[in-house]
Amino acid sequence: MRIGVLTGGGDCPGLNAVIRAVVRKGISTYGHEFVGFRDGWRGPLEGITRELGIAQVRGILPRGGTILGSSRTNPFKIDGGVERIKSNLADLGVDALVAIGGEDTLGVAAKLTDLGVNVVGVPKTIDNDLGATDYTFGFDTAVNIAMEAIDRLHTTAESHHRTLVVEVMGRHAGWIALHAGLAGGANVILLPERQFDVDQVAGYVEKRFQTQYSPIVVVAEGAQPLDGQMVLHNQELDSFGHVRLGGIGQWLAEQLEAKTGKEARTVVLGHIQRGGTPTAFDRVLATRFGLHAIDAVHEGDFGKMVALQSTDIVRVPLADATRELKTVPVERYTEAEVFFGS
Repeated sequence: MRIGVLTGGGDCPGLNAVIRAVVRKGISTYGHEFVGFRDGWRGPLEGITRELGIAQVRGILPRGGTILGSSRTNPFKIDGGVERIKSNLADLGVDALVAIGGEDTLGVAAKLTDLGVNVVGVPKTIDNDLGATDYTFGFDTAVNIAMEAIDRLHTTAESHHRTLVVEVMGRHAGWIALHAGLAGGANVILLPERQFDVDQVAGYVEKRFQTQYSPIVVVAEGAQPLDGQMVLHNQELDSFGHVRLGGIGQWLAEQLEAKTGKEARTVVLGHIQRGGTPTAFDRVLATRFGLHAIDAVHEGDFGKMVALQSTDIVRVPLADATRELKTVPVERYTEAEVFFGS
């Protein structure tokens, strides 16, 4: 078989580990041939490819990002996009695709499967918000990066007796904020799943100051106050209908400073959470996903996504994985609340 591989959506640590595993096993075990598609769905849409063999995947296991490049291209928003993809795949002799991505990339994969394109999906997102899988690779690395930042911020906050608000990624799901906040000993954690009362947050901050320690507030970029709107850079949408987030951390710091009389500063981790070398957990998970994805392709089990359930890698329908986001349950947030303000 001649198999195409693409990585779509936001980059994250572990993408190269998947590519490496797919190609290494696909060639050495099954004798398949591979072609890399550049920049997500733009690759098959425009026929942009690069060579992808064993030589091209050597040494990429610890590298962050993706050697194939990525984009947020949505072929269903382009006139004739699906027909162009089918035509380009036929012209290139590509029998199947391995699509590595998150909600949007795999949503396209699910639709293409229904239209006769042979696709197997691999779940990728630092947000850990894809359904049908316990974890996505990239999440563990992002949490560790955020946790290390919080560890460092504790000492500078206490030196200056100020509140530090740490804004982390998380548009609709607060998994990074929850895990990084718990691991880093944050005093308040704010998630998109639950609107917050800024006066209550200010109360937690004042209570923390009474202990002679300074508060660390971790807020996901998609968190919203009770009676406010999501804080945005602008109202522009990408091709999947998403707005560009950012600004909630600065807004919250200004509110807390005004309400408590204590200086407050903001740290926005942003794309730092996406970059750099993956953790051991993410390298192993991404590698296992790649090995099982090429097995699915070889067996012709298309329209599926590989997923982690407990410690096993299983196959689930792409439609199940993309039907709804996996958000933080109320009971998980309640566990963390015992530490708020203390």
